[in-house]
Amino acid sequence: MFDNIRHDISVVLERDPAAKSKLDALISYPGVHALIYYRLAHFAWENGFYTLGRFISHMGRFLSGIEIHPAAKIGKGVFFDHGMGIVIGETAEVGDNVTLYQGVTLGGTSLEGGKRHPTLEEGVIVGAGAKILGPITIGKNARVGSNAVVVKPVMENATVIGIPAKAVQPPDQKDRDDFCSYGMSTDDLPDPIARSLEGMFDMVCGLKSRVEELEQELADRNAKDSVSPDMVKAPKPRKKAVKAVKSDDLSR
Repeated sequence: MFDNIRHDISVVLERDPAAKSKLDALISYPGVHALIYYRLAHFAWENGFYTLGRFISHMGRFLSGIEIHPAAKIGKGVFFDHGMGIVIGETAEVGDNVTLYQGVTLGGTSLEGGKRHPTLEEGVIVGAGAKILGPITIGKNARVGSNAVVVKPVMENATVIGIPAKAVQPPDQKDRDDFCSYGMSTDDLPDPIARSLEGMFDMVCGLKSRVEELEQELADRNAKDSVSPDMVKAPKPRKKAVKAVKSDDLSR
């Protein structure tokens, strides 16, 4: 437990340039305080002291503004940047080297027992205000943009944004060794709405071209039909009958 706490402190220096020393991280970072209270509460919970675990957890929430259920599973190297308003539910699992920003919720969507909260695999980054709901898995090194609402599993190395969250960057288009604050890259990140509009524009252009082709084919066909022999009018037989009647009258 104490080795994990030391590692939690060292992670602050790695991921936040504002931290000046281990002492600075220990006394002035609420994310570190929350993890210390969590590890104490989790130890009590695992040994059957459920009420004590909940009390320690409640004290940690009161002092740090971060709520972590003592039954949740949190790995090494987890970093809560700013941290205020983070909520981690009972059956949530957070892997090693995960970064969560302020306002993140790992919530459940069912009132039944069992697994109800999400699982975050190693290296996941979740931006401020994002909500990850239900027993879903966020793959290794995935990134969740700020204020996204995630209700479906996310592939490894993918970047998702929006409500509901949708992938905007395929896994093979980004080097995941680079750390992106708030789970977002500012370099040429595609806009899913703009991409959809571009697809619709291409489809309309294709339909327009096809309509023009059909109109031209119809015009050519009408031009051919206008000079066809079938369209020439035959003489009316009634006139011949009239002439025959007149000749009979003259003969009489």
